[in-house]
Amino acid sequence: MSRLVMVSNRVALPGEARAGGLAIALKAAIEEAGGLWFGWSGRVAPESGRLHETAAGNVRYLTVDLSEDDRDAYYHGFANRTLWPLLHFRMDLVDYSREMYAGYRRVNALFAEKLAPLLQDDDVVWVHDYHLIPLAQLLRERSVRCRLGFFLHVPMPSSDLLAALPDHRRLFEGLSQYDLVGFQTERDLERFQDYVRLFGRGRVVEHGVLETAEGRRLRAGAFPISIDTAGISDLAARSAGKASAKRLGASLSGRALAIGVDRLDYSKGLPERFRAFERYLLRHPEQRGHVTYLQIAPVSRGEVPEYRTLRQELERLAGHINGTHADADWTPVRYVNRNYPHASLTGFYRLARVALVTPLRDGMNLVAKEFVAAQDGDDPGVLVLSSFAGAARELPQALLVNPYDLDGVADAIATAVAMPLQERRERWQAMIEQLRRHDITAWRQHFLATLRAA
Repeated sequence: MSRLVMVSNRVALPGEARAGGLAIALKAAIEEAGGLWFGWSGRVAPESGRLHETAAGNVRYLTVDLSEDDRDAYYHGFANRTLWPLLHFRMDLVDYSREMYAGYRRVNALFAEKLAPLLQDDDVVWVHDYHLIPLAQLLRERSVRCRLGFFLHVPMPSSDLLAALPDHRRLFEGLSQYDLVGFQTERDLERFQDYVRLFGRGRVVEHGVLETAEGRRLRAGAFPISIDTAGISDLAARSAGKASAKRLGASLSGRALAIGVDRLDYSKGLPERFRAFERYLLRHPEQRGHVTYLQIAPVSRGEVPEYRTLRQELERLAGHINGTHADADWTPVRYVNRNYPHASLTGFYRLARVALVTPLRDGMNLVAKEFVAAQDGDDPGVLVLSSFAGAARELPQALLVNPYDLDGVADAIATAVAMPLQERRERWQAMIEQLRRHDITAWRQHFLATLRAA
């Protein structure tokens, strides 16, 4: 089997506590084939370019340091202040400068410079996410001829939004040098095809086959990412009996638990969710005092002003809701800005009657899938899911909501709390069967098989 080379912004090094489903999936993929994992070390050094190597089994892990200027322009700048809001349909938050874009391309060129000499013609290279869109083009310029695949983990917005980005054609034409470009959903693929046709000077030969203005053909497809369904189910069953889950259960005093777990990010729709929960308390007084809502929201990108503002808004909303609606023995909203171990979270999911997964826009949302996998099939909870999350295409048995419709989300919470056991079981059974068929192993095998055949 050909060697697999993985390239991502960050690398899950051996022994590192990275419990996320993606890190687990990518580790399994590269360990299966043997190969190389390359990316940023996360370190800031006086100068960019120093390489670090670690080996474990049949895998080499290579990471490169960045200077403070390169880190700020590439990661804090263009990737997270320009591309992240653009790809989540938030043109109002896009901060573009030529200096940031130059730094983004400079770091991608550094990656290409360090990686190209290590590649062999029969390698299969799998590049991940928006941080590394130009990498294939920069590798081709260095005479790399092996198969190159790219997977976008976040949404693909409409072609009109992409075209609003200065120098968009130069950026997105870089995708044409990949042999396979993967998206989370068919809708994302359709939007990309529209962009190629309307603004990219290329054409759609047939669904999933694109041709550039220079005549180069590439494949594109939908590959919905998933989870280790069996592993999450087993972990949740074990974690339900651990101290953290037992303490949480005891603290509820017999009330139902509604849970949300999200990075602190404006794409997650947290202010809208808080307002919808207050609307639930107002619209359904018969359930008042029956539900405690726990929102876990670890801080991410805290140095970005928009994220600091979001945190302050959520603190204000939580205080307002609790000040208005709490009783001496009941606090409606518990808002926590900290990370919990993955085992603890799965135990919390299993305990919850309702999961609130209501992003304004999300490529997939693995929390929704993990909540389903974590449930006790004899007494499962109910998933309230934004129709703007990629997971909604695979989990239509959830209570699908428009996160901007506060009354609709409020009513869905009430429906979930009151849903009869038989209906909960039927909805859960359909969703867990989907997740068992299409787990994280099936995802990576499907993508890599398609890339090898491209």
